Amino acid sequence: MEQFEPDRLSAPQLAAMRRSLTSGRGALTRRSLLRASGVGALTVGGLSALTSCGIPPAKREGGAAAASDDHSEREKEINFSNWTEYMDTSEDEKSRPTLEEFTKRTGIQVKYTEDINDNVEFFGKIRPQLAAGQDTGRDLIVVTDWLAARMIRLGWVQKLDPARLPHAYANLSPQFRSPDWDPGRSYSYPWTGISTVIAYNAKATEGRKVDSVTQLLDDPTLKGRVGFLTEMRDSVGMTLLDQGKDPANFTTADFDAAVGRLQKGVDSKQIRRFTGNDYTADLDKGDIAACLAWAGDVIQLQAGNPDIKYAVPAAGYITSSDNLLVPAKARHKANAERLVDYYYELPVAARLAAFISYVCPVEGVKDELATIDPALAENTLIVPDKAMTAKSHAFRSLSAEEETAYEEKFTKLIGA
Repeated sequence: MEQFEPDRLSAPQLAAMRRSLTSGRGALTRRSLLRASGVGALTVGGLSALTSCGIPPAKREGGAAAASDDHSEREKEINFSNWTEYMDTSEDEKSRPTLEEFTKRTGIQVKYTEDINDNVEFFGKIRPQLAAGQDTGRDLIVVTDWLAARMIRLGWVQKLDPARLPHAYANLSPQFRSPDWDPGRSYSYPWTGISTVIAYNAKATEGRKVDSVTQLLDDPTLKGRVGFLTEMRDSVGMTLLDQGKDPANFTTADFDAAVGRLQKGVDSKQIRRFTGNDYTADLDKGDIAACLAWAGDVIQLQAGNPDIKYAVPAAGYITSSDNLLVPAKARHKANAERLVDYYYELPVAARLAAFISYVCPVEGVKDELATIDPALAENTLIVPDKAMTAKSHAFRSLSAEEETAYEEKFTKLIGA
């Protein structure tokens, strides 16, 4: 079993954390950044429709996380921690319609807190309680797949009761059903999927389509105007695919070859820079002509700039997920499971997807989404069709040793 040593993070891991906090997802949420840039986020129709150290693990190896007594029957409440701008709100931003509907239906009050700005930072907040076998004060959290994997390995997550998750079990998209870190989704369910694609400004490319990592790295007309991401799994994963390698099953030699390919792009000055969220402003202006991009950003940028286009490479694209987990010792596990299942009901899932514009992990949501906004329902960046799904690839889980070694190489590549 992994022994997490919070006070002994390697220099590369610390560098990765700083990148996330200063220029990555932790600096500004994607939707917040676009709002700050003055870029429209959603169609009017869509918004109006939404108004109505070797810390001891907490379990024995191979077992389920130790659960506390569940107080759900006596205490009709849930403490839910999530990222900012990751929940539907009314047009006046004074209420959260789907959460209010859940409370009206069940009588369960939801204390919803937007206190996750970065996976590592948030883990630092809850780690001491988890390590001590104590309640974190949260019944439901949303973290990215690599951290979800680590928490499950450490035994700091409760196993979910499938009897309380009929909609989630039935409606979970096959694309997300069995990640290598949680086969069969025993401990987690995805809140959203995050697709990494290629985005380009058609005005800046003079109408030329950009649809492969090879083109990003070799097309002389793009020299000095190409962006890659400071997230290792996205940039290296997309390069692995371009080189014919499977991100779910690669060797260190494969990883090194991908980093070497990117290094050539740096040395030749083909790559302008590695970016976090801040690529959106440069892409919108045309300072970056083409780049790796997160699909949710592309949707939101397109609402304000018709020159923003995207392409899914023939070689495929990287997909990851943000995931719902019930921490060990949470007081209201059953209530939390009811809320998870609620967001897998098709009408509720459609309302959430219409607001946040990320990949909806709920199969069959398309018709419901069409009643809110037909254009969103046809957008394969939100509701992937079979062809899109077939091109999706997950970056495999890394051991602690691999994480350190790979981050060190990637940090050197991007000069962080």
